[in-house]
Amino acid sequence: MASRLILVVLGKQGAGKGTQCKALASTYGIPHVSTGDILRAAVKAGSPLGLEVKSVLDAGALVSDDLVVKLVAERLAEGDAERGALLDGFPRTLAQAEALEKLLGPSGVSLCVNLDVSTELVTERLSSRRVCQECGAIYRASDIEAVSGTCSECSGDVVQRRDDQPEAIRQRLEAYERDTAPLLDFYDARKLLAVIDGSVEVGAVGSAIDDALSTRGLV
Repeated sequence: MASRLILVVLGKQGAGKGTQCKALASTYGIPHVSTGDILRAAVKAGSPLGLEVKSVLDAGALVSDDLVVKLVAERLAEGDAERGALLDGFPRTLAQAEALEKLLGPSGVSLCVNLDVSTELVTERLSSRRVCQECGAIYRASDIEAVSGTCSECSGDVVQRRDDQPEAIRQRLEAYERDTAPLLDFYDARKLLAVIDGSVEVGAVGSAIDDALSTRGLV
């Protein structure tokens, strides 16, 4: 493995980023760093940055690029990220990608993986997704946990998130195309982009990512 494996995982909402990051974290022994998880953890911990995030969220505003970058920098400085990290939900904009380059220095991002899935398929996936409010476990609408409303992992409530409803999905995908899709050209220009078919079976997607890392001598 590279001395420090920093893998940026991109893809539309519903492309399977969280699923793949969880598997890759286990395989390579590096943490899955999700921006959403970082924000929630910071607020819960009541750290100075967390209090700043809470004030922004309580005001109904978006967390600024600068604040997100500070939170990611804090997370990457933790001991379990010494050998690397899987970045999910960050960078989300070109400004964040440029800030990440400065943060990482010469070693930089090892690879950017884009999970390529059609808008039609991710819309179908998101519409049928149900999530445990306690542990974050993900189910499909037809799963027994979704039907019963009870998580089999922690007995928490399984619900359809507000942002997985049709109008919210449309708005999220529009924001992705506007703000995040330009990152594909950003990483491609640096010869750091691997495009992976995210529409196939989960295991096949994981194998394709492993192959991309191996081909580049990163693992």
